[in-house]
Amino acid sequence: MRQITDTLLMIRPVAFRMNEQTAVNNYFQEDLDIKNSEINKKAQQEFDDFVLKLRAVGVKVIVENDDLLMDTPDSIFPNNWVSFHENGVVALYPMFAENRRRERREEIMDRLEEEGFVIDGFLDYTSAEEENLFLEGTGSILMDRVHKIAYCALSPRADEELFIEFCEDFEYDPVVFTAYQTVDGVRLPIYHTNVIMCLAEDFCVICLDTIDDQMERKEVVKRLRGSGKEVIAISEAQMMQFAGNMLQVMGAEQKKYLVMSSAAHKSLTPEQIKAIEKHCPIISSDLETIETCGGGSARCMMAEVFLPKTED
Repeated sequence: MRQITDTLLMIRPVAFRMNEQTAVNNYFQEDLDIKNSEINKKAQQEFDDFVLKLRAVGVKVIVENDDLLMDTPDSIFPNNWVSFHENGVVALYPMFAENRRRERREEIMDRLEEEGFVIDGFLDYTSAEEENLFLEGTGSILMDRVHKIAYCALSPRADEELFIEFCEDFEYDPVVFTAYQTVDGVRLPIYHTNVIMCLAEDFCVICLDTIDDQMERKEVVKRLRGSGKEVIAISEAQMMQFAGNMLQVMGAEQKKYLVMSSAAHKSLTPEQIKAIEKHCPIISSDLETIETCGGGSARCMMAEVFLPKTED
């Protein structure tokens, strides 16, 4: 099993804006006082620059355009509705916001098959939406694919029973906890696990301060260290700059990189950067508009493709 991949699916936005349906429990989102058309233009520029940086080091990026007719302002974050697995299975996830459910498009699967990937079947959890239960893909689930451990911070967008069902289906050992952030003086659940932690091959960047329950925190650290990962802790202030929202990828000649936004990169201390760069170089890109309006960052924009290829 591989922990990281050299192939990413990314969706280029056509109608990006602040999504009012997700803002109810994504406390990272802010409204920008500029026209939506201007916001989308800036987001497209950030997206294009980001893709160029990834391709420059040999990461294979499959870019699919969003569909204007769908009116899907968050389509730039595909990792929430789909995950692609080495056994050829594609998982489809139930989404909290109704307008995000339209992001699940069949032509994206057709595109992957055109690119030479094999899809052997689907595990579809989307019927849970009818019961108002949600599990938002690799936003909610962090998979240690090598050691078969899955981490999930429970929230209105990550239901425990659904997570356990996923773990049974894919044979992962579940680690469940709740992560909180302070909003107007109150501790509220953080909407996605991948905002507070990033699982790389040999290390994990994590905001342990968000796990208020001491026992849960100890268990998470124990599981991470038990699977041989160096734990690199970040603060809540750094997490708010999306320093937890990173992804390790493979470039040309099997070289690994940790991908993050410029805001995340700038928030890191020299010691933290040194700890990361001991394992791999950092790639960062300016995603300010996407982060501000979308409330998500670099990790959310990349859906990792682990599917087998026809020539394999």
